[in-house]
Amino acid sequence: MTPETVIELGRQALWLTALLAAPLLGSALVVGLLVGIFQAATQINEMTLSFIPKLLVLALALALAGPWMLQLAVGFTRRLIESVPGMIG
Repeated sequence: MTPETVIELGRQALWLTALLAAPLLGSALVVGLLVGIFQAATQINEMTLSFIPKLLVLALALALAGPWMLQLAVGFTRRLIESVPGMIG
């Protein structure tokens, strides 16, 4: 196994991590921004007002993007396991 192979595997793993985190982080960012604007406009400073909508949207995003995320993770793992004999010898 060459250093280039290790670096390429690390790069692919980091890219996969970014792809898996993007739907959840993006949806939480949008909802947090909207709730923050609403709280600033109404001067309501209640912590649960920002937590509950984020929790619901994250559950919805996970339900919608979950199969795609699982497919990405399983595909990467399958390719990694199948490439082990070529990396060893």
